[in-house]
Amino acid sequence: MAYRATATRIDRDQALRERILDQALARVIAGGFAALTMQALADAVGIATGSLYRHFSNKGELAAEVFARASQREVDALAATLSAPGSAPQRLAAGVQQFAARAWYSRRLAYALIAEPVEPQVDEQRLIYRQAYAELFGDLLLEGMSAGQFALQPPALTAACLVGAIAEALVGPLAPAAQSPQPDPQQLAAVSLGLSHFCLRAVGADLSTLNPEPRLETAP
Repeated sequence: MAYRATATRIDRDQALRERILDQALARVIAGGFAALTMQALADAVGIATGSLYRHFSNKGELAAEVFARASQREVDALAATLSAPGSAPQRLAAGVQQFAARAWYSRRLAYALIAEPVEPQVDEQRLIYRQAYAELFGDLLLEGMSAGQFALQPPALTAACLVGAIAEALVGPLAPAAQSPQPDPQQLAAVSLGLSHFCLRAVGADLSTLNPEPRLETAP
């Protein structure tokens, strides 16, 4: 008779998988993907390394799922901001500023998601989520164009350019070698203002309709 896993066993395996992913994300938050090793993770979870490989065949598969979970949180946060009340330029500025702030106060994780050298499986996820960000910005750009608040063509290409520009602008300040012991709110303000103004000018928005100072956020 073929073995059939019981509901209890399935639930137990799923709970263990969640613990593994929680611990893996904690290690990436603390030290990037370089800090995510199978042996150290198994020790942190309190299981044998062989048990870990029952759930993930290799580090690349594990890291890709951790990347997807962490990135989805950022996509959801950006989606909420871009769909909030306000004009399209106001929401674009708020979204850029929020993205920068969330990166600023979780710098090691943000650098890992944006630029850290990783396994090919993680790079595949990185491309997927860059497209997810671009689609969010693209929808807002179309809305702003319909309202006469943005002047640009084509919106999909412009959205992809915005995502690339935002990520590239943050790589330097977020790099481990550039990080100070504590995040500097004044530096964040300068980066947020510069990024939001760049993005707004790129889409032909009227900056005079916006608040003069960026909205600073604390750690997410």
